[in-house]
Amino acid sequence: MNNNSSNMMALAPNTSNKRETVCIFGTGDFGRALGHKMIQSGYPVVYGSRSTQISNLIPKDAEVLSHAEAAQKAAIIIIAIQRQHYNFLIPLAESLHGKVLVDISNNLKLNQYPESNAEYLAQLLPGAKVVKAFNTVSAWALQSGTLDASRQVFVCGDDMEAKQMVMNIVRALGLTPLDQGSLLAAQGIENYPLQLFPMWKFPILLSFGLGVFFFFYCLALSVIYTYVYEKQDFSFFIAITIPNQVCPVMALVLLALVYLPGILAAIIQLYRGTKYRRFPDWLDKWMLCRKQLGLIALAFASLHVLFTLVTPIRSYVRWRTSVGIISQAQNNNTEPLDNTNAWLSDSYLALGILGFFLFVLLGITSLPSVSNSVNWREFRFVQSKLGYLTLILCTAHTLIYGGKWFLNPLAYKWYLPDIYMLSLIVPCIVLVVKFVLVFPCVDKPLTQIRQGWERTPKYSE
Repeated sequence: MNNNSSNMMALAPNTSNKRETVCIFGTGDFGRALGHKMIQSGYPVVYGSRSTQISNLIPKDAEVLSHAEAAQKAAIIIIAIQRQHYNFLIPLAESLHGKVLVDISNNLKLNQYPESNAEYLAQLLPGAKVVKAFNTVSAWALQSGTLDASRQVFVCGDDMEAKQMVMNIVRALGLTPLDQGSLLAAQGIENYPLQLFPMWKFPILLSFGLGVFFFFYCLALSVIYTYVYEKQDFSFFIAITIPNQVCPVMALVLLALVYLPGILAAIIQLYRGTKYRRFPDWLDKWMLCRKQLGLIALAFASLHVLFTLVTPIRSYVRWRTSVGIISQAQNNNTEPLDNTNAWLSDSYLALGILGFFLFVLLGITSLPSVSNSVNWREFRFVQSKLGYLTLILCTAHTLIYGGKWFLNPLAYKWYLPDIYMLSLIVPCIVLVVKFVLVFPCVDKPLTQIRQGWERTPKYSE
């Protein structure tokens, strides 16, 4: 009986843990969505509006009052209106004194005003406690159940107690609050939703530039040269053949560019003899976008796999195969199997498969849900050790496939090397320099520098 009683008491609701009333100024899309989510989470919600007439769009369990009356009923007031309408709050200054005002507004462009909207609100109502929050969450995300991509809520404010009250509401809604410090951080928080893939800008531009260069390079050698000198129209190569040349080259070059900044950073540290000096800005930015470069490289590698899989069903490949069979039949001559070519073919395919497998593994471990489940040593082992192994396998795959063209004069059309030769330049440089850096005579001082040792200490005892 005692056990059953204790179980029943544990299942009974805790009526003493009643949530405080929250006031929302504004009945727009976000104000209604936020109010509906709060009501679902157990918060009594009252709307402050110019019109106290209840609309069908307002959550049915919410109360609608005038701004002054609504402000009297809650200690936390969410300002769900745009900055240009803040002036109506000035006559309410006395009612809002000591209240927690949560500014959720955003602007139309970066740094639209000299100060942030939250700071402007604090200037208008100096007696209120202004907190910036919820501006990175969309009304759609609240209505659809707060998807993972929209769970983080940046929060900042000068009053610690007010900020903690807002963060408690964020948690109650099933979101994750991130404390960004004082109200000075509001400008950056308001700019955040206006940034379009900020960490992807350089990788995308670099990939686009390299892709265009390699595409026209292949177009010149595979289509234009053949048409000019051999009078053959291979323009259909633009659909599959040229993309299947560009994609593996882009994947290999971009993968090498992921590890090249680490090589350059090691050389700079060895040259300086210290780790306590900043790298050049271009190198800092390069190192920060290595994850994005790697994911784009994986995308190109995946396209290469797909293009290769459809190769046997292409009309050109089937025509060339049938011509070869007919030619052997007419000449009554069967070509024997070339074991050397068979070994080379199987080797480069095997290396490509292994390289792509590790490529995918690198991409999976870069996902936040996976990287958060491993410690730093495990993450570094995958991204560094297995990453260099991936680069070695992919470089060997390309080298075996196109290595036969290095000494073949026919490969140099217009005295230009084949695209496979170009693709090996950056990866080979990275691997050769990395091989030198792992020598004990180089690795030992580099490790000491990264542990804090300096060749010429700035402050010596």
